[in-house]
Amino acid sequence: MAAGATKDEGLGPPSVVLAAFLCGVFAFISLYSTQPLLPYLASVFRASKHEVSATISASTLGVAFSAALLALFGERLPRKRTIVASMLLMGTCTFLASTARTLPQLYVWRLLQGLVTPGIFVMAISYITEQWPATRMPRIMSIYVSGTVFGGFLGRITAGALAERTGWRSVFVVLGALGVVGAALTQWLLEPAAARPSASNARLDPVLRNFRELRLLATFGIGFCMLFALVSTFSYITFYLAAPPFSLSTEQLSWLFSVYLLGLVVTLVVGRMLVRIGLRRGLLGAIASVVTGLLVTLVPSLFAVGIGLALVGAGVFVAQTCTNSFLRDAAPAGSRVSAAGTYVSCYYIGGTVGGIAPAIAWRAGGWPGCVALTCALLGVAATLAFFGWRTRPPLRDPVPL
Repeated sequence: MAAGATKDEGLGPPSVVLAAFLCGVFAFISLYSTQPLLPYLASVFRASKHEVSATISASTLGVAFSAALLALFGERLPRKRTIVASMLLMGTCTFLASTARTLPQLYVWRLLQGLVTPGIFVMAISYITEQWPATRMPRIMSIYVSGTVFGGFLGRITAGALAERTGWRSVFVVLGALGVVGAALTQWLLEPAAARPSASNARLDPVLRNFRELRLLATFGIGFCMLFALVSTFSYITFYLAAPPFSLSTEQLSWLFSVYLLGLVVTLVVGRMLVRIGLRRGLLGAIASVVTGLLVTLVPSLFAVGIGLALVGAGVFVAQTCTNSFLRDAAPAGSRVSAAGTYVSCYYIGGTVGGIAPAIAWRAGGWPGCVALTCALLGVAATLAFFGWRTRPPLRDPVPL
């Protein structure tokens, strides 16, 4: 399969590259699907911003917890079978979320969605880092991340359109069915993983080794900050735009996420560019894009807000490409599932905090308060990237930094 990519400049059979893209799509198609629905859910359940935002935090909390378990126990799991089984479970949990009668019941199903989702993308990241050589890593990872972008866009657009016309329950029925379709397509297209080095019998060894690696610690911290930025921005902007003077409807709010499509295109283009400019410069540029976009959203114009959100989305997705690719460089063979699992856990802890902490900033200063808090976290991410990614041990096939 992709091992053939080592013989030329290609990425291997198109079907396998498509499978990597689809892993991204179906991992994220339902994870953030309630984001454009938050003002609508607040009305339906007569709940506060903090309470409905917990429908996001419940799923990201589940992801963080489950990813941490995969960091401990995932090295020996079969990559393809785990991905497909996780897609089936995610589709089932998503479908069953439609049966919730109260907000706490919806939290439970969203938590379960989050718990099964890391089996898709932790294993997908590990599969990619093991199956493709380091010099191809930014390109194939950009394709995978583009899949996550498209999946997030498709899930949010579907949610907004369905909720406006047929109610929120239909959202979970349709997305659950799509999850099952994704499992079938992945089973058909994805080739079994090639042989890999034997994992250590001691489950904690790879994890402890990761936490002794300063470059990985910096990467984990960057992941925390980047998903904090994405969740806080796209969750709380909905409250800002649902209120006067914008007064957008639920469906209109869902179309706001069409800015993700720019991020998809940018991520695909940047995948090739990162090989030339290096991951560190690419990451710093991506963080600068997010900060710029946040500041642009402060302009009281819907057009300006759209431009700002496009810059935020594109920046976060390029940053995700950089950090996922960097795991191939920083984590040795035999501990890449533990590194990916730990990274994803930190990433989604950031997303969980990003769904809750901005509520405090909102009460203190509205949308500008949320922007200030998010920019502060991005400053931390830039500092970690600048100092944490500067040095490296010599490698036989290093990723371009």
